[in-house]
Amino acid sequence: MADREAAKEKAAKLLKKRGSQSTINSEIRHTAHSTHVSKYHVTHSSVSNLEDKGHEDSKPQQKYENTYQLTASKKFPGAMIKNILKDVLESYLVDHTYDPEICRQMTKTLSEVVKARVKELQIPRFKVITLITIGSSNDQGMTVGSRCLWDASVDMFSSFEYKNKHLFAVGTVYGVYAE
Repeated sequence: MADREAAKEKAAKLLKKRGSQSTINSEIRHTAHSTHVSKYHVTHSSVSNLEDKGHEDSKPQQKYENTYQLTASKKFPGAMIKNILKDVLESYLVDHTYDPEICRQMTKTLSEVVKARVKELQIPRFKVITLITIGSSNDQGMTVGSRCLWDASVDMFSSFEYKNKHLFAVGTVYGVYAE
């Protein structure tokens, strides 16, 4: 019995050191079987403390509960996003010629610029995916396609094509509703 009490005290000290409040209930229930073998059941419960006492300026993480909102309260604004794509592609690519290295870097830059401008609209509960494709304009045709698994009632996309005599660009922004 003395070993059990020492173990309880050690566990309480360890939990206290970690910042947890512990209520160790040592309900020992004696259950007798027909063979006179006894079993002991010990129940422990602990409540962890979320506040970090070492850093007073740090805030505890907020945990939001599920809203179970299956439909969007606000539609994804396709027309506004098409205007953003048009504005960004035309302003960045107006005097550029096609160079594979520069255009590879330009697709990343344009994608980040478009995504930042779309996120400024603060559309709630939509994940934003931006794709920019830039290619050389040499009197050939090209088809850009994509496949997505989504809910057609709430998910949306917007796209814009830009072309000058040296290059073409296709920008697509997907708005996928996140439940």
